[in-house]
Amino acid sequence: MNKSEIKAGPFLEPIKYPIDLRKVKEEDLNKVCEDLRQYIIDVVSVHGGHFAASLGVVELTVALHYAFNTPYDQLVWDVGHQAYGHKILTGRREKFYTNRVYKGISGFPKRNESEYDTFGVGHSSTSISAALGMAVASRLKGELDRQHIAVIGDGAMTAGLAFEGLNHAGVENSNLLVVLNDNCMSIDPNVGALKEYLTDITTSPTYNRFKDDVWKALDRLRKVGHVSQDIIGKIHDTMKAGLLRQSNMFESLKFRYFGPIDGHDVNHLVKVMNDLKKIPGPKLLHVLTVKGKGFELAEKNQTKWHAPGLFDKVTGEIYKSKSDKPQPPKYQDVFGNTMVELAEQNKKIVGVTPAMLSGSSLNIMMNKIPERTFDVGIAEQHAVTFSAGLATQGMIPFCNIYSSFMQRGYDQVVHDVALQKLHVVLCMDRAGIAGADGQTHHGALDIPFMRCIPNMIVSAPMNEEELRNLMFTASLEKNAGPFSIRYPRGNGVMPEWKTPFKEIEIGKGRKLRDGDDVAILTIGHIGNFATAAAEKLALEGINVAHYDLRFVKPIDEELMHEVFSKYKKIMTIEDGTIVGGMGSAVIEFMAANNYSAEIKMMGMPDHIVEHGEQAELYAECGYDTDAIISNVKTMLQQKIVA
Repeated sequence: MNKSEIKAGPFLEPIKYPIDLRKVKEEDLNKVCEDLRQYIIDVVSVHGGHFAASLGVVELTVALHYAFNTPYDQLVWDVGHQAYGHKILTGRREKFYTNRVYKGISGFPKRNESEYDTFGVGHSSTSISAALGMAVASRLKGELDRQHIAVIGDGAMTAGLAFEGLNHAGVENSNLLVVLNDNCMSIDPNVGALKEYLTDITTSPTYNRFKDDVWKALDRLRKVGHVSQDIIGKIHDTMKAGLLRQSNMFESLKFRYFGPIDGHDVNHLVKVMNDLKKIPGPKLLHVLTVKGKGFELAEKNQTKWHAPGLFDKVTGEIYKSKSDKPQPPKYQDVFGNTMVELAEQNKKIVGVTPAMLSGSSLNIMMNKIPERTFDVGIAEQHAVTFSAGLATQGMIPFCNIYSSFMQRGYDQVVHDVALQKLHVVLCMDRAGIAGADGQTHHGALDIPFMRCIPNMIVSAPMNEEELRNLMFTASLEKNAGPFSIRYPRGNGVMPEWKTPFKEIEIGKGRKLRDGDDVAILTIGHIGNFATAAAEKLALEGINVAHYDLRFVKPIDEELMHEVFSKYKKIMTIEDGTIVGGMGSAVIEFMAANNYSAEIKMMGMPDHIVEHGEQAELYAECGYDTDAIISNVKTMLQQKIVA
């Protein structure tokens, strides 16, 4: 990686750490914000990454590091894709061009990367609970001057974990400030009653006029002299007794509520935060921001510019890879289009997603059949149990949750779906190596944790046609019951994929290639790597067999008997953790049936895989095409030890 040639503006350039930022005159903070916003635009346009979210919190980021003594004061970002400005201001500007790049800095806050990253994040709604834990620990250690700030978006606030944190924080006498960054967006526009509630607060003219009068009064007091905690407390109590009843949700949880205020007025933000430091106990500051602020196209189309890839910062053109050959579709788009086809054929079919409407491509169904498409907000647990409730009444819900996010709804999969044998189809996008999002987003664990659940069917398609057929099979009422389908991020392998539906027999795999000496068993898209490897090996006169299992549970016992009866050298390949995965299932079968064979398991290792391009990580984990070829040759050179 070469050092970035992108230069910081004159007000940003001297700032390496927040201690440098605090030397800036307050009247120059707007200039710092301008430089920081432009630097993010300059770097992300040519190196890629999340975009609109970080632009929306530039002023908030500057104000937080200016008003609080970070890292002694603990700042926790929720999700973290909006923390680019934070990274640039905390010693990582010169490395920022490596953001999300293999061996570069992470796209999310990460504890072992910087002392300013107080909590590792990537999934939403963890900030309040984490910051409260830090605040209680500080209190127990006697560090009563230490501040703890959780920055959470209104989208992340829809998750149950956020409310659990608020509920506990309200009864703890700790220095906790929750900054609610309200922009009406997560990746897609926010949904639900909370969004409407926050809108009511922000659009109430009577409340906002009263709030403005109070802040002006505080400002006048500040100019006269020191504003005591007692004065601020009395003013707050007056507000609470009066028009703040219109925003009593947070007050009812024993938080002192302040706002809403303009999240792009950096000087006002600093003044408010300096006042809030003087108030003990749990507080919530409601700030209004615009996702994509300062880049007009991102402001107008916030979903498209959430993570646009590389683009021309002047014209706004988003660059796309060019190829003369027709490109296979993304698995998510095959899922989205297939959902529409199935739903048009069967009125019992519904689609459910926790705030990943465009990410899962359920937006296709939302546009065509909105009455049977449900975006439930960032609430994976609710999405699963909501689907279970639908299933009790004869509906057939397809609940689409990213593999790494399904971890958050695991109890509901077990307790609410599997135990009751309900007809819920769990579709796990981004299974396996997820790419630049890295360790928080790799779908490594779903095969083991689904495989151990009674009543669960566990499947994975090798291509787009197989995905369609598995979805069709899962929709059939004769196959009613818990059914999971996993598929990876990115493109498939079939430019012509829209074939007529065919039912796949539950638990039946297929032999794709006959061979000698070595049998390769695969599950899912990774089987295409084995196909390519087998073709290259054949050119060298090495013929290997290739079996696509399609189902890890129930496993195809007839096929397994064939494999173990014929081959003494067997290779298993999966795009998921080796521990407890498909390879483990094969070894369990071997042991249960008294077979003996040399087995080489390939997949994600038993350690955390970092971020990078998918191809780079496949190679690092040792199960790309070249690794398969190398391992086959090694196996052929070894003798079986009895």
